[in-house]
Amino acid sequence: MIRNLRELYRYRALLWNLTQRELKARYRGSILGFMWTFLNPTLQMVVYWVFFSVLTKQAIPNFPYFMFIGLLPWICFSSSLLSGTSSISDRRDLLTKVRFPAQVLPATVIASNLANYILSLPLMVGLGLVLGVAPTWHAVFFPLILAVQLLLTLALVYFFSALNVTFRDLQHILGNVVTLWFFLTPIGYSVTQVPESYREGLLLGNPFAAIVSSYQAIFYRHESPDPKPLLIVAAGALCLLWISSMIFEGRREEFAELA
Repeated sequence: MIRNLRELYRYRALLWNLTQRELKARYRGSILGFMWTFLNPTLQMVVYWVFFSVLTKQAIPNFPYFMFIGLLPWICFSSSLLSGTSSISDRRDLLTKVRFPAQVLPATVIASNLANYILSLPLMVGLGLVLGVAPTWHAVFFPLILAVQLLLTLALVYFFSALNVTFRDLQHILGNVVTLWFFLTPIGYSVTQVPESYREGLLLGNPFAAIVSSYQAIFYRHESPDPKPLLIVAAGALCLLWISSMIFEGRREEFAELA
């Protein structure tokens, strides 16, 4: 794990260049171009707002803002997970030409989605101000929650990208799992709406539920996040990253042949 992180730092210039290229290529040829960074989450919010507030009759105050707080990190996480899973198998051309650092490819996907997430935050803050909800000092916890989210994302992406080189069905299975995962995460509903007997299990058994609830705590409820679920997610993500790094490192020599 330390070696992978050290190599990411060593090749940080390459990571930066590939991330820039990924961001430029993402909307190449489209009329609106970079504006899709803001339009995509906005349109998704409208779709889910119609579903949750109109069809399921959600009565949460300032519901669009509440949902946007959870939707933005979810888009970053799910996009990184789905695209990162196939990042090795999709870029066999790079792995076969030179001694290319394979761990940079999944990290590039995560970095590009992180950039989109950060750039979308002013949109979330602006929506809150329109609805009369301004950020408070509790936003200082944002970097800590984001660090836990990135740790979890990196661990999962390394794990699945290494396995997907051999088991190509994994990326298709994961797409359906992520859809189910979304509805098990309190993005379009409050965790307080979950029966109390299941609430702790939801926060501890679903790592992203704890992350989303922490974002909602600092931006919506204006309170400090509950440290227990975050610490459990961080500890679990560290263990998974250690396992993922061993699997990734052990299969690195096979990537060019199997991808």
